[in-house]
Amino acid sequence: MRILEGQTITDIPGIKATGVAGGLKKSGKKDVCIIYSEEKAVSAAVFTVNKVKAAPILLNMENIKNKNTQAIVVNSGNANSCTGQEGYDNAVKTAEIAAKCLGISKKEVLVQSTGVIGVQLPMDKMEPAIEDACRHISENGGHEAAEAIMTTDTFPKEFAVEVKIGGKPVKIAGIAKGSGMIHPNMATMLAFITTDVNIEKDMLEKAFKGSVDDSYNMISVDGDTSTNDMAAILANGMARNKVIDRENEDFHVFKEALDYLNKELAKMIAIDGEGATKLLEVEVVNAKDVKSAKEAAKSVITSNLTKCAFFGADANWGRILCAVGYSDADFNPDKVDIFLMSKDKSIQVAEDGRGLVFDEDLAKEILLEKNIRVFIDLKDGSAKATAWGCDLSYEYVRINGDYRS
Repeated sequence: MRILEGQTITDIPGIKATGVAGGLKKSGKKDVCIIYSEEKAVSAAVFTVNKVKAAPILLNMENIKNKNTQAIVVNSGNANSCTGQEGYDNAVKTAEIAAKCLGISKKEVLVQSTGVIGVQLPMDKMEPAIEDACRHISENGGHEAAEAIMTTDTFPKEFAVEVKIGGKPVKIAGIAKGSGMIHPNMATMLAFITTDVNIEKDMLEKAFKGSVDDSYNMISVDGDTSTNDMAAILANGMARNKVIDRENEDFHVFKEALDYLNKELAKMIAIDGEGATKLLEVEVVNAKDVKSAKEAAKSVITSNLTKCAFFGADANWGRILCAVGYSDADFNPDKVDIFLMSKDKSIQVAEDGRGLVFDEDLAKEILLEKNIRVFIDLKDGSAKATAWGCDLSYEYVRINGDYRS
């Protein structure tokens, strides 16, 4: 696998995109994007598990069943959530406008919105913005699309890789947004992946859903699961590899590359958590089963007390073990070892569920780093899992205290 530095979704053959300023954001920044595949593409998507689902999510849950998907329309600045029948009609209208501009079926369009909940989507601004975006889509518009989906993000999130499948070079690229309301089981995060792999829809769905479980569903910023969360992938087959129609070696090569890309985007979302100063990685090893490993890792990464301790560079390991304890993980508390690590330093702070006398100065040095790893050994099996998150700072409260303004 090769990382494609500086490349984005429109570096995939046959993919065009753009981002435009449609006036939905008070700042005047880009707020509407279109991603378009010139060739018919198969798609897969994962949506929020929140019972309160935004209008575009409800529409997408139907449109994703279509054999092909050729376009994704996204707006930021307005979530079109909790907007009733009018909101749903506006989501349908969004798909219709884009379909007409691009000359495709409205069922081949996915739509998404992100921003403030409970406000109707201003279609008097959306319609001309979509038409403008359709006129400007290009092979160079991926970076603009990444900017247009941002809300409180501090930087656009883009990543691309290339692998060989059946002797053919296959590219996978993605853009994402996410900063607040981030929590496992899809958070207020959006991710849009494009690839030229030749794969059948059911195999793409299997690969993507499994990949999301180990990436976006293993991050947390603040424990809130949004109404608009979505991750989607378009595969247009332009790599011309032998079609992947079963779980063979080609499938696993593609899945491994897709996993890597999604985890990198997930980590970008975690480090860009609202007010975040540190990226936290929690690795749980030697768990009784994968479910226990994931439950333990996610519990630590979502613990507000633990996140506050990391913000203050306080090696309060008891909060870590406590978080594992109230998870649904099956483990023996008297076996747990805990280590704190940075890029080049490591310290053990607990052994067999009990605290050790450790070098407080070294521990503080580790916790003052920008990237911190918590290593938890349950010593109860062979399963493992990793979760990502960030610390919880004063700035998070400031940002969310006046979000609507």
